[in-house]
Amino acid sequence: MCSPDRDLMIQELKKQIRKEAFDKRKKAFAADIGNSASILSSVLAGFRGVAIAGYLPIKTEINPLSAMEEASAHSLVGVPVIQGNSKPLKFSRWEPGCDLKKGPFDVQIPIHSDYFIPEVLIIPLVGFDKKGGRLGYGGGFYDRTLESLRSQQATLAIGFAYSEQEFENLPLEPTDQKLDVIVTERHIIELTHSK
Repeated sequence: MCSPDRDLMIQELKKQIRKEAFDKRKKAFAADIGNSASILSSVLAGFRGVAIAGYLPIKTEINPLSAMEEASAHSLVGVPVIQGNSKPLKFSRWEPGCDLKKGPFDVQIPIHSDYFIPEVLIIPLVGFDKKGGRLGYGGGFYDRTLESLRSQQATLAIGFAYSEQEFENLPLEPTDQKLDVIVTERHIIELTHSK
């Protein structure tokens, strides 16, 4: 169990790393020539018929849409829908060209909700390390979601980010859920760790 002082120190460290990670991601996004999801497509091709959850990118997030479109030809594909603070995400069916509306935090979501439970999650990252540590926006949505899904069934967490978003060692808390695989625009990082 962490002490309150240690918790505060970790939160402050995450805040500092998050700022640096956003700067790195912004630069990588500016240099993106539009084919960053090709490796992700090859990974998802191995999951034909498996329910997959991707995301609709915001700001400078690496864009998974071309890989999601390819996967939708042979798999159920969805996107996250925020249910409220401190609650796990739910995932609604998404198809290329489906009608969208603004959801919480101005994130686009399908107009018509058709919820399902994914077995594979493509997770946007602010930062990552090669041990499966991930740094998100700080709301804990994916941590709660992965914890909930993994308690029900085998769930594969694929972190998707620019290679420039890698850090040596991210500070992790007991509630932080680790990634199983990291895919960047350049390579795949297969991870082996105890859950």
